[in-house]
Amino acid sequence: MAVEKKQILNKLYLLTGFLFLFAMAIIYKLIEIEHFEGDLYRVEAEQGTVKTFEIAANRGSVYTSDGSLLATSVSRFDVRMDAVTISDNDFEAGIKDLSVALSDMLGKSAGYYENKIRKARINKNRYLFITRNLSYNDYQRLKKFPIFELGTYRGGLIIEQRTVREHPIGKIAERAVGYDDYRGRVGIEGSFYEFLRGKKGKRLKQKIAKGQWKPLNDNNEIEPIDGKDIITTLDLKIQDVAHHALLGQLEKFEADHGSVVVMETKTGEIKAISNLGRTSKGTYFEQRNYAIYESHEPGSTFKLMGMVVALEDKVIDTSEVIDTEKGVIRFHGKPVRDSHHGGYGEISAARVFEVSSNVGIVKIINSHYGENPQKFIQGLERMNVGQKIGLPIKGEGEPKIPNPKDKETWNGLSLPWMAYGYGVSFTPLQTLTFYNAIANNGEMVKPRFVKEIRDQSNVVTKFEKEIIHPQVCSQETIDKVKEMMLNVVKRGTADNIYDPSFSMAGKTGTCQTEYWTDDTKYISSFVGYFPADEPKYSCIVVIHKPNKKKGYYGNVVAAPVFERIARKIYTDTPIEKEVSFANELVSVDQAYDGYYAKANENFTKMPDVRNMPGMDAVSLLENMGLKVRISGIGKVKSQSIKAGSELKKGEIIRLELS
Repeated sequence: MAVEKKQILNKLYLLTGFLFLFAMAIIYKLIEIEHFEGDLYRVEAEQGTVKTFEIAANRGSVYTSDGSLLATSVSRFDVRMDAVTISDNDFEAGIKDLSVALSDMLGKSAGYYENKIRKARINKNRYLFITRNLSYNDYQRLKKFPIFELGTYRGGLIIEQRTVREHPIGKIAERAVGYDDYRGRVGIEGSFYEFLRGKKGKRLKQKIAKGQWKPLNDNNEIEPIDGKDIITTLDLKIQDVAHHALLGQLEKFEADHGSVVVMETKTGEIKAISNLGRTSKGTYFEQRNYAIYESHEPGSTFKLMGMVVALEDKVIDTSEVIDTEKGVIRFHGKPVRDSHHGGYGEISAARVFEVSSNVGIVKIINSHYGENPQKFIQGLERMNVGQKIGLPIKGEGEPKIPNPKDKETWNGLSLPWMAYGYGVSFTPLQTLTFYNAIANNGEMVKPRFVKEIRDQSNVVTKFEKEIIHPQVCSQETIDKVKEMMLNVVKRGTADNIYDPSFSMAGKTGTCQTEYWTDDTKYISSFVGYFPADEPKYSCIVVIHKPNKKKGYYGNVVAAPVFERIARKIYTDTPIEKEVSFANELVSVDQAYDGYYAKANENFTKMPDVRNMPGMDAVSLLENMGLKVRISGIGKVKSQSIKAGSELKKGEIIRLELS
């Protein structure tokens, strides 16, 4: 028994010692938590129920150069309700009137809202959804509703503000304006995000039931600071004209996609940029920024670069006669063909350019650079052809010029193919930049999308003209190629857009694409400038994969878009010209006498006003009691009511001018 008692006592001593050590460990841990880890655990506990949320700042707005909004941030308000925090007296006194007010604003019946809120109160819902996306004005109205007017604590009103990005003029220039959100950073918005974003604010929220968070008070702990505004170079009127001119032609020719850019010649300011792609339903929208990112074979618009190199090296002159033979020559068994069946025979080098003879330009380049193709490449490089522009907007496509030093890619076809725009690759904006340099008498300027950054009315940053190359070639060469581009429109491949009332100059391009397949498609383009004598704007139009049955040549598909843009800008911009009154007096007097005779005639039938100046025809017909609708400018081309028809006062007559 004594032995057993001793064993029991030993076990008790061991157990007591263990319990003592365990108790000491607990005491030590409590002291450690209190004095060393207390702050950490208190923060963690507090963050479990109270948390700081970031409040996005209003992004700065994006404007056109004439002050029209392209993109802006708009506040939107989501409304919820703490149905528990309201006292019984306040709740019963205001629930019916609140339900009526919500019904008037949101549309559903007053009974619907009363039942919804009463049910939430029974279920102790402290985060009841009421509505979302309220405008600021509606939010201010809602704050004054019964119960809600008591505020966050007494009235249970929970407001969560956020900002959304809106484009007031719709889809026009959408890809150029771009975005900075979950999709990435694109366009002006993406490139200048640091200015536009502003600084975020902070607001405390408390965790409530079902993992939801409720603001602790009506005010923010740190107010957000709005972003700065971007003033672009875009002109809304020119942008609108360019957009609709491109859209109309894409629809007409059922093309896959296309782009147009209008640049101010001297400054490089982009006045319009439109990029439209076709959907599966046959409609078009701003899909991708083709003008900036899409590098493709340019076709005949590259002939200007080749001609300038040859003229600068003085291996050719515009008057030199080139035999285009019968419109076909071969290199290593591969044909180079002219679009004109049978060729053009013997024509000058200038005429080769004007009619866009593939055979002619290939013979010029190959005969003078075939033995030393590196010299031709160096000539292009001197003019900055084949170099990236270095745009602030991300995504510029890579230009491509083959090089004889690259033995793996260079072969006997490389130089001849390059001469008429195959095997090389540029984006539309890169091509336009070179043409603009010619229009600008040799000075190559960087295309510019942004004029300045403003903080309200204060200019923070101003962007000036940047010069890429001070003189791409001699003035002598410039004068020669300018004359050739003028004649392209007057008597060459683009004579279909010639208008003696205002001058345009440029070059057509028609390039095969997907020619490695059984279904060859085309890229149609036109690039040039206007007015031809004193260029103010340059412009490029590129349309991909038009319906071949409807047309695919550059003069038919792309040039009319250029002409519509030029005509609209030209007619909307007063241009002073010297007028020789002595030579004009006779024709003016004759026109006046003809109008005066008609104006004093007592018409009983509809007169024939064709070939009359539009101004005179409108005056004559309106004085006869007709309502006149006109389209176009110039003289009357056609009239909707035939001459000799019975006159009916108040009838509408449509005149088409040309």
